[in-house]
Amino acid sequence: MSDDWRADRIGSTLRGENPTVLRRLDAGFAVIGDVQFLPGYCVLLTDDAHAQRLTDLPRPERMAFLSDMDRLGEAVERACKRLDPAFRRVNLEILGNTDPFLHAHIWPRYDWEPPELVGKPVWLYPPERWRDEEFALAARHDVLREAIGAELDRL
Repeated sequence: MSDDWRADRIGSTLRGENPTVLRRLDAGFAVIGDVQFLPGYCVLLTDDAHAQRLTDLPRPERMAFLSDMDRLGEAVERACKRLDPAFRRVNLEILGNTDPFLHAHIWPRYDWEPPELVGKPVWLYPPERWRDEEFALAARHDVLREAIGAELDRL
C-alpha cells in the first residue's frame, strides 16, 4: 500500500484512492484506522474538503456528520463485541488538534488493555504503539474490516 494517499486524506478519499475506506456514508466516509493496537479503530472523514471543524458545516450537514459518527460507532461496537469477548465500549472523539480537516475518531476499548491505560484517553498510549509495524493496518485485519462494513450496511 503506497502512502501517497496519506498526504491528502480527504482528497484521496474523494478520488477513490484511499485504501482504508470501508463505506461511503451520508456526510463522509467510514475508514479503518492506519493503526490497530485497539482492533476496530476507525475514523469518520468529512466529504467536505474545506471543513476544518464541525462548525464549518451548515447545520443540516453538521447533523448528518454527527449521525454518521453515531452509525460508525455502533457498527464498530457491534463488530468488536462479536469478535472479542473482552470488548468494553466505544469512545467517540472529534479533536482536530493535529490534522486540519474535520474527522471523528471511533476507538473500541477492551478489558485486556493495560490497567494503567484502560481508563484513560487513547492518546496516552506510548508513541511506539502508533508507529510499530506490529500494529499497522494489514491484511490480517480483513475480517475486522468486513465485520464493520457489514454492520454499517445493516444500520
